[in-house]
Amino acid sequence: MAKLTPYFYSEDARAQARFYVEALGGEIRNQMTYGQAPGTDEAIKDKIIHMAFTAAGVDFYIADTMHESPGRSSGFDLSLEFQSEEEARQAFSKLSEGGRVIMAVEKQFWGSIFGRVEDKYGIKWQISTEAQNHTTTG
Repeated sequence: MAKLTPYFYSEDARAQARFYVEALGGEIRNQMTYGQAPGTDEAIKDKIIHMAFTAAGVDFYIADTMHESPGRSSGFDLSLEFQSEEEARQAFSKLSEGGRVIMAVEKQFWGSIFGRVEDKYGIKWQISTEAQNHTTTG
């Protein structure tokens, strides 16, 4: 069995992690800078080499990218499923600040609310609630 932890590369890991912690509730658990590694160039000593944080009850890792642009999320979304509609709508609203709504959060035929947003850092999120009891016919 494995544990999946999303790992972001960022142009400003501190700001991006703070954004998620504030938007979704959580905390920054620990961080290491390049300055803690032996022989680090003085110009990058304050950059984040690794940070662990929790947001919406999910563990994430993040680091400052040093060699390439972090790019935009394109072959996948991160999906957050909330127990209440209020929590889901609040998360959607906060994640969309400075970003773009791909699909407005609305009640769906399968019994939950659902929406997609790309945040200001280029990460795409699916925000939903647990599907209400509904049966399938076969």
